[in-house]
Amino acid sequence: MSWTKVCPLTEIPKLGSRLVRTEKTDIGIFRTEDDRVFALNNTCPHKGGPLSQGIVYGDKVACPLHSWKISLVDGKAEEPDVGQTACYAVKVEDGMVYLEV
Repeated sequence: MSWTKVCPLTEIPKLGSRLVRTEKTDIGIFRTEDDRVFALNNTCPHKGGPLSQGIVYGDKVACPLHSWKISLVDGKAEEPDVGQTACYAVKVEDGMVYLEV
């Protein structure tokens, strides 16, 4: 695994996301109101909705298809829903976002 430069943090809106396409999967990079950055597999564990098109609030994202709430911290669906999507390592250094792929 190695760190790949994604974009400047300023290119990801607060409470927004950016989609990163890799050879293996699509990954959503999410930015919270307080500038924390998380990376999840872009596919909701429920019906496969594109999480990067969902609404970010707190440390969760609401899937745009059926409003399942997915934790940005661990990728788990909020109860009573069950399921999980993969999380990826992400970091911000000198204003740039990096993803470990």
